[in-house]
Amino acid sequence: MDMTMIPPWMPNLDDEDMTFIKRFLLASGSMKEVAAQYGVSYPTVRLRLDRLIQKIQLGEQIENEPYIALIKRLAVDDKLDFDTAKILISEYRKQLKQGE
Repeated sequence: MDMTMIPPWMPNLDDEDMTFIKRFLLASGSMKEVAAQYGVSYPTVRLRLDRLIQKIQLGEQIENEPYIALIKRLAVDDKLDFDTAKILISEYRKQLKQGE
């Protein structure tokens, strides 16, 4: 694997996300252990992990459409929730297909 290539989802992650990923990996994926390290509850870590998964999923979907890129940026920046972003993108794609 070429280490100079950065996965398309990685630029969407901030330093806190990368620290969380590192702690999660070093804890062998134990959310209970990560919760103890952060001093928070298991559900809090689960929520954080789910949010991180959503960020990565959105980042993997490289799009050339400026509208879709804007929606994804808003979701990643917490200005729009991920479920709403998915709905908007889905509806936009439907409109594009109808116009073909």
